Amino acid sequence: MATLNAKEYKQFEDIKHYDENGVEFWYARELSLVLDYTEWRNFSKVIDKAMLSCQNSGFECADHFVEVNKTIAMPKGANKKVNDYELSRYACYLIVQNGDPRKEPIALGQTYFAIQTRRQEIADAFNRLDEDNKRLVIRGEVTTWNAMLVEAAHEAGITDQLEYAQFQNAGYMGLYGGLTAADIHKRKNLKKSEKILDHMGSEELGANLFRITQTEAKLRREQPQGLETASGIHYQVGQTVRETIEKNDDTMPEDLPTPEKSIAEVGREQLKKLKAKKEPPILDE
Repeated sequence: MATLNAKEYKQFEDIKHYDENGVEFWYARELSLVLDYTEWRNFSKVIDKAMLSCQNSGFECADHFVEVNKTIAMPKGANKKVNDYELSRYACYLIVQNGDPRKEPIALGQTYFAIQTRRQEIADAFNRLDEDNKRLVIRGEVTTWNAMLVEAAHEAGITDQLEYAQFQNAGYMGLYGGLTAADIHKRKNLKKSEKILDHMGSEELGANLFRITQTEAKLRREQPQGLETASGIHYQVGQTVRETIEKNDDTMPEDLPTPEKSIAEVGREQLKKLKAKKEPPILDE
């Protein structure tokens, strides 16, 4: 399976839409361009194959491939009505599975929609997870979105590690009521080599994930230039998240308890449990 970098992941995220019930979908014509299909008739053949796969799997095509009409602009001010589809995540997954495997975007699409499907499975089961597994899930999301935040900051002109550290500090200061990353590190009694995010509970990680995703979106949307402006946005977003926590009468992030085990320790324990569950091979002679 192909590996997605932040920019490649973002191109699929950018064309995702939500209906009035908050259910995600993708327009087929927008997806066709991301997947490098320049002619609609060629992409229509892929959609037909995907619909057949859907039907053969026992699902109703109408639930996953919703046909709609759109008006597109033509030369000289003319308009033209064209057919399109609102595609579910499953429909998109079937499309990339039936696309031209020689196209690199198809391989990237296969990875993206596999990730999306897995994330939805995790989200559906999230409330049934224990605290350690919730931490692992959210920490994974934080890692993914932090990579996209790095790219967004780079586009804002933040290109060296020192500047990025200052930019990150601004976000922490907004969320933690003026505390810097160094202050938080000290409050948690961490060693110099230990990372703050690896020593947060699920609630604290969730607040930071929201800070990161909203800052990344705001940087992409407003396209600021320079460390001062970008840092101001990061601080403001962090402060807004803090105000939301306060309005809900929840515990401030700096007052949340630090877990006894780091994310790395939890991960090792989970891996050990998985290995222990494996049954020994049976010798059948």
